[in-house]
Amino acid sequence: MSPPASPARSIRYRAGAVWLVALMLSTTLHAEPETPAVVTLDWTQAETLVALGIDPLGVAQIDAYHDWVGEPRMPESTVDLGLRNQPNLELLASLSPDHILISPMFANLTPRLSRIAPVENLALYTPPGDTWGQIRELTRETGALVDRTDAAERLIETTESRLENLKGRLPDASAPLLLVQFMDARHVRVFGANGLYQAVLDRLGLTNAWTGTTNDWGFSLVGIERLAGIEARLVVVEPYPVGVPAELQEGGLWQHQASVRDATLITLPPVWSFGALPSARRFAEQLVAALDEATYVDD
Repeated sequence: MSPPASPARSIRYRAGAVWLVALMLSTTLHAEPETPAVVTLDWTQAETLVALGIDPLGVAQIDAYHDWVGEPRMPESTVDLGLRNQPNLELLASLSPDHILISPMFANLTPRLSRIAPVENLALYTPPGDTWGQIRELTRETGALVDRTDAAERLIETTESRLENLKGRLPDASAPLLLVQFMDARHVRVFGANGLYQAVLDRLGLTNAWTGTTNDWGFSLVGIERLAGIEARLVVVEPYPVGVPAELQEGGLWQHQASVRDATLITLPPVWSFGALPSARRFAEQLVAALDEATYVDD
């Protein structure tokens, strides 16, 4: 038979037990929230999820996402759901998501998608309004849906801090810029008010030479002849449609553009013009780096 425990030993035992329970409670209360199972048809939401530390279970048209958005890359574990406007519903249902995120562009799919999981329709680029403010709000809404509110605030803060830093790297007097993306050899999107690129230019203190009207997405579709005579440095955002670079080499109209003729044209890698904070930061970094290099060459 064991001797009875001394009072001092009993007290130490009880104190140790209380400490262990407190430690377990503290660990539980401060543990990372369980990662929700999320799929999205929208590339803007996809890039935002990854930037918040969430690996989406499924995203539509992943190869095209990488062609047009570029970064952040989708994780290898993310399943391709097929076309954005015609996703594979059977495959989507097999993933058993907690949330399906869409944008208003895909609202017509809501009745079918809602049979699988709750559908969240997150809007962006809804003028009139403050584009940058809308991007911040989308980030917060997404963070709240996936239990990453702190990560959302960090993403906003770090992005704005980075853009402020990039602004300080620009020369005091930068020429106005004309931002375009080719649709075919004779037509371009030219970007202006209401869009992501304009919101970034504003934060960098740069001037957009395009003062014409734009649609809700921040661009106008125009023939390249409309660009002639605009005093600005041309910036082309890739990707080029298949065959267009070769056609432009032969086309006199493009070759007579001032920035093409005097070799001041800037070409940027793909950046999603309808994106959120990740695309905004990437566009700012690519643009400032290109302007830095151009200034060095000009000098």
